[in-house]
Amino acid sequence: MTLPYLIYGRRMNARVLIPAGAVLLGAWISGRLIRTARYSLRQKAVLITGGSRGLGLVLARHICAGGGNVALIARDSEELVRAKADLTPYGTMVLTIECDLLDNEQIRSAVRRVIDRFGKIDILINNAGIIEVGPLEHMRPEDFDRAMRLHFWAPLELISQIVPEMRTWGGGRIVNISSIGGKIAVPHMASYSASKFALTGLSDAVRAELARHNIHVTTVAPGMMRTGSHVNAKFKGKHDKEFAWFAASAGGPLLSMNANRAARKILAACRRGQPSLTLTFAARAAILWNALFPNLTGYGMKLANWLLPGAGGEEGNESRAGSQLRRLTPERLTKLADRATVENNEVSSKPP
Repeated sequence: MTLPYLIYGRRMNARVLIPAGAVLLGAWISGRLIRTARYSLRQKAVLITGGSRGLGLVLARHICAGGGNVALIARDSEELVRAKADLTPYGTMVLTIECDLLDNEQIRSAVRRVIDRFGKIDILINNAGIIEVGPLEHMRPEDFDRAMRLHFWAPLELISQIVPEMRTWGGGRIVNISSIGGKIAVPHMASYSASKFALTGLSDAVRAELARHNIHVTTVAPGMMRTGSHVNAKFKGKHDKEFAWFAASAGGPLLSMNANRAARKILAACRRGQPSLTLTFAARAAILWNALFPNLTGYGMKLANWLLPGAGGEEGNESRAGSQLRRLTPERLTKLADRATVENNEVSSKPP
């Protein structure tokens, strides 16, 4: 075959493939928009754990703005009061329930109160979480137990209580907020990563089984988000140094995502019944890299651990909140995260 024929053939292929690709892309985008639009938030009853501050509160704002009714579960009564005042101007129904998610009896009581008030629960968002940062030397079995109870057992109990009700109502949505730490283990966050891996596995497993009942489960794996939660994270070891690297990561514009943008993406995925959502380009790239090159990722994590602070003394076993610690990171690196702290009710009125 001569060169002119080869060139002609390639041009013809390009003329066919490019329009076909454009049509497929357009069809995919249109399908996403249609699926999202078909499931409106108006008059939906949404239960959000950890809804009094941070991402949970931001999600509640977007739901109320869309005409939905929200029930917020959290431990701190004063935070709940402030959260309700924040949401009242939207004009939708807001129910706040003080509840310790480590206590199954309190979970069951809270679910019953929400159903009694709203008549149903259309969407469950398992958002509550605790972040504990520090070297493995300072982590105790109770740290792992607490993380597992909050990130795995509490969502499982809520799902167990709500799914039978959703079946009688003809379906629903469940959103489990996991983490990039539930896809790739991160040094100095062992208890957090282990429990988030468990939540990811649970979420992915129940998704397939609940689909037959028109209950759509979305597993969300966010990277760093600027919710302002760094001040309420817990730190062990060399407390100030651990807080310094974590706060810088949480506020970095290239590493973290704005909380409002994250909330919009999460709710859009929920509305269209999307199975999985990974937030931030950095998180998606890290997950892909780990899938393709797991050994290189392992070596990289070893190197990262060498760069993190070492173990502290006896006082390093004490868990301290970020709000209690000295600021070693320049303010310009945490400015965005600190602004989110005030905006999203992360400033605690009580001692941590």
